[in-house]
Amino acid sequence: MTAVKCYYEVLDVSRDASDDELKKNYRKLALRWHPDKNLDNPEEAKAQFQLIQQAFEVLNDPQERAWYDQHREAILKGGLGGDYEDDSFDVFPYFTSSCYKGFGDDDKGFYAVYREVFNKIAAEEIDIYREEESDSEFEIPGFGTSTSDYEEVVHAFYGFWQSFSTKKSYAWMDEYDTRQAENRRVVRAMEKENKKARDKARKARNEQIRALVAFVRKRDKRLELHKQKLAEKAKENALKVEQNRKKQLAERKKLLEDANNSAHLNMDNMEGVLKEIEQNLTAEFGRDEESDEDEDEPSGMFCVACNKSFKTDKAFANHENSKKHKENVAFIKATMIQEEEELQCEDIESNEVKESDETVDDDEDHTEVGYELLKEDIEEEEIVEEGIISNLGGLMRYNI
Repeated sequence: MTAVKCYYEVLDVSRDASDDELKKNYRKLALRWHPDKNLDNPEEAKAQFQLIQQAFEVLNDPQERAWYDQHREAILKGGLGGDYEDDSFDVFPYFTSSCYKGFGDDDKGFYAVYREVFNKIAAEEIDIYREEESDSEFEIPGFGTSTSDYEEVVHAFYGFWQSFSTKKSYAWMDEYDTRQAENRRVVRAMEKENKKARDKARKARNEQIRALVAFVRKRDKRLELHKQKLAEKAKENALKVEQNRKKQLAERKKLLEDANNSAHLNMDNMEGVLKEIEQNLTAEFGRDEESDEDEDEPSGMFCVACNKSFKTDKAFANHENSKKHKENVAFIKATMIQEEEELQCEDIESNEVKESDETVDDDEDHTEVGYELLKEDIEEEEIVEEGIISNLGGLMRYNI
């Protein structure tokens, strides 16, 4: 099969070249390879001149250029339809442990064999990746060796290849040539069927590569070694955590002991201070008692209702405004009034008995006598109550 040259390479321009760039390079190359300018080598000049014309005719037409860009990969690999044979690297022979011997870096070793496998797969994809990334130095992560660093090589490799997605267009899987369509409706139907065929082929390739990666990863000793290191590191971290915990407990225990010792010292000091205060108070009260005996004068006020004594009038005045004092006074007042009412009832009963023994001639005299007696009882009761209240105020306060 004769190799097909890319039209962009024929005209020596990039794939995103403008129309002006295409025309400029076409004219320059056409002059260089025109047969009249190459009489000493007419056959090669004729072939090159025809190829340049073909490339310019396709890329200068917007529709032809779009179609060419879409099918460029298939065209370069031999054409469309039945003329093309997929030469993608076959990965199925490597789904078995018999394809390698041991886990060394020798030619038949695990790491040498699969390093070569993934290098070949990457070689089929790298040019397309670089075009899409617009980075001519882009590299697909390699498999590495048995001693490769995990973070720099192993982790990067599996991070890329476990989610591998081919960049191939699979345009050679198209079933229809849209250039032969009769109208736009037929073109859309052809494109739809072609897309189904491409997506199916792309999905199958992705599944093949990812399955191979899973097969290799399961047997990669570098991952087992990394797991062991992680387990050891986790164990070390747990030991450090436990040591830190014990250290913190010891520090807290020491702080607690220091606090207790400090508290004991403070209590000792407090006991001394209290003793000193007690001595001062004893001495002061002793002097007060002596002065009271000498002067023979009352030393304060006493509340009968609350059974409390006070040294000053101000203290007693504050006490009189308290809720407890007022409640006690009200209780005593109510008790005394109740007792007086009981006494009054007894007097009334005795008077009624006395009146029943006397003879009253007419109703008018009887009424007047009863009214006078009742009036006297009411007045006497009011006088008694006023006396109780007046005497109660005096009882609440007196000098002691």
